[in-house]
This record gives sequence, structure tokens and C-alpha cells, in this order.
Amino acid sequence: MDFNLSEEQRLLKESIDRLLTDVYDFEQRNRYSKEKGGWSRLIWSRFAEQGLLGLPFVEADGGFGGGGVETMIVMEAFGRALVVEPYLATVVIGGGFLRRGGSSAQKAAYLPGIIDGSKTFGFAQLEKNSRYDLRVLTTFAKKSRDGWVIDGEKCVVLNGENADTLIVTVRIKGAQRDRDGIAVLLVPAGAKGISKRSYPTQDGLHAADISFTRVEVGTAAAIGDPENGLPLIERVVDDARTALCAEAVGLMDESLKTTVDYMKTRKQFGVPICSFQSLQHRAADMLVALEQARSMSIYATMASDIDNASERATAVAAAKVQIGRSGKFIGQQSIQLHGGIGMTMAAKIGHYFKRLTMIESTFGDADYHLRRVSVTGVLL
Repeated sequence: MDFNLSEEQRLLKESIDRLLTDVYDFEQRNRYSKEKGGWSRLIWSRFAEQGLLGLPFVEADGGFGGGGVETMIVMEAFGRALVVEPYLATVVIGGGFLRRGGSSAQKAAYLPGIIDGSKTFGFAQLEKNSRYDLRVLTTFAKKSRDGWVIDGEKCVVLNGENADTLIVTVRIKGAQRDRDGIAVLLVPAGAKGISKRSYPTQDGLHAADISFTRVEVGTAAAIGDPENGLPLIERVVDDARTALCAEAVGLMDESLKTTVDYMKTRKQFGVPICSFQSLQHRAADMLVALEQARSMSIYATMASDIDNASERATAVAAAKVQIGRSGKFIGQQSIQLHGGIGMTMAAKIGHYFKRLTMIESTFGDADYHLRRVSVTGVLL
């Protein structure tokens, strides 16, 4: 199998790198994160102009027909630059639900806004006692004459403060852990009965806890089969996990480069600390961990289009395990090799580790995914 980028993919990578070099250094990133909701509308519009927001959608829907590899390229670049804009929530997850399960009318209504940057999404899935189990839902939608009435609470909704539309997972029938009876609904973020509590997360992004009190939506709000939405949720969440793996590779890559550069300038006993053999070995171990993570990220990306749900899920889970292990190791070593300055807010290395820590716990940590992989008998 050829893992080299095609000419078009290489040009995509170069164009993203140029854009982020121009508009996304660490100081600029800090300014963007202080804007309302924690990200810059100007930068979001630049992403739209560059075609990044339309990348994964087919040309018939106004997109550019990109696939998993193109998303991987974008997310790696965003990881290296510590991008705070809601690409994951809007393009990967929001667009993913529409791309994989939306009707023609839903695509026509929502995709143009995603592609031109005028609309953003939030994924309201996580609940207080659900842990990482996508089946566990206490948010309930009762059938009404004109659609559904939603009651419940969701927590840590990324981009929940600014999203124009929420994609909400609800149970419409059955017990709390049943696979059947789960629906995916498109809900206007300003609908009557919605209340939000917004806050910054430890990695510099913003999230919101959202309550739904008799929120009414029409029958056209359901994406896919309203009584069997779990397979669609699992498919899109696997896409999100794969994208997060790619972002983590970008974070680890930049963490290693930043640490090695620091070792070349930091002196002890009159010489740069990179001259100490033990620290050279430490950097070499970090490189090995990075390449292991990169290989598993590529593996998950290649598996993202596998139709067999079990095989695809196992590949993504295995990648998430290695990403968690490598991210923890590289993050901890980077902080230690920086010394005390690595613990300060002024040093960017700590912000990379914070983001890696959040990725580790998003849609399942390494321990959770290791249990998933162990059920299949696949060895890591």
C-alpha cells in the first residue's frame, strides 16, 4: 500500500501550512481564544475561503470531494497550530451526520452554511452518567402531532455557546441502554426551552452545558431513521475519533520539535542540554512514540471507509489506544525537559499537553478503547 500523499494532497498540505504560518502563531492564537465563544470569526472565514470547510463534501453538495486522508491532513495541521476554531464540531461531526445520514432537503438546508462559514454546529451527546457509552441516554423526545418534544440535559457540548444548530442524541423509546429507540435530531440553538451554561475548557476551547425543557422540533428534524440512529452515531463518532487522532499527531509532532529546539538553546554546566546522552535518548524515545501514533492514525484513516462496523470500530479503537499512550508520554516528557518554564501559561508547550489530555478523554480514553479492542482479540 502506498502511504505517500498524492500531488493534490501535497498541495493541500502546503496551502494549509502557509495559511496557518501567516495567521496562527501562539500569540495570535491567544487573541483568538479570547473572542466570544473562544474562536475567531475572521479566521473561520479564511478557512471557508481556502475551501477547508467544504473539503469532505461531495461536489454535488457544493464541496470538494475530499476523503479521510484530506481530513487527516487538515487536522494534523490544526494540531500543530493549536487551532481553536470549531472544525471538529461543525465540519467533521455536524457535516458528518448530514453527509452520512441527512436527507436531500437537510443537506440543501444546512451544508451551504457550513461550507461558506456562515453556520456552525454543536454535538449535544454527552450526559453526566453516560461515560463513553453512546447508548446511555436520559434525554428523551416524546412524539407529538407535529414532531418531537425534547426534555433532558447535555454536558460539555463543544462550541455549544456559539453554535447555530445543535445535533442532539435522544431516546424516543426503550430502556436506558437499549441500542434501539435512539434518534438524532437537528435543533435550532435558539429554540424556546433551551438554556446554556458556557465555560472555557482546560485546553483553551469553549463548551456549554445545555438543558432542554419541552423543546419542540418538527418531524423533518430527524437525521436518518428516528428509531435506529445508533449506527449512524457510532459511524460519525468514529470519524471524529479518527480526526482527533490526526490532530493529536500534529500536537505531538510540534511538541517534539519545540522540545528539541529548547534543548538546543537551554544550557547547563556551560553546554546545551541536548549534548547530554541521556536527554538524547529521551528525545529518541519521544520520536518512536510519535511515529507509532502516526502509523496508527494512518491506519484508522484507511479504515474509516470500511463498511463493516465492527472491523472499522476496532481499527479506530486501536488507534485511540496508541494515541493516548503516545500523547501522555510525549506530553509529560516535553514538560519535564522544559523544566519550570513548561508549567507556565506563557510557554506554549503546556498548552499542547493540555490539548492532548483533552483529546485523550474525548469519545473514550485509552483504557476504554483497550477494553473494546480486547473483546475482538486484536493484539496491540
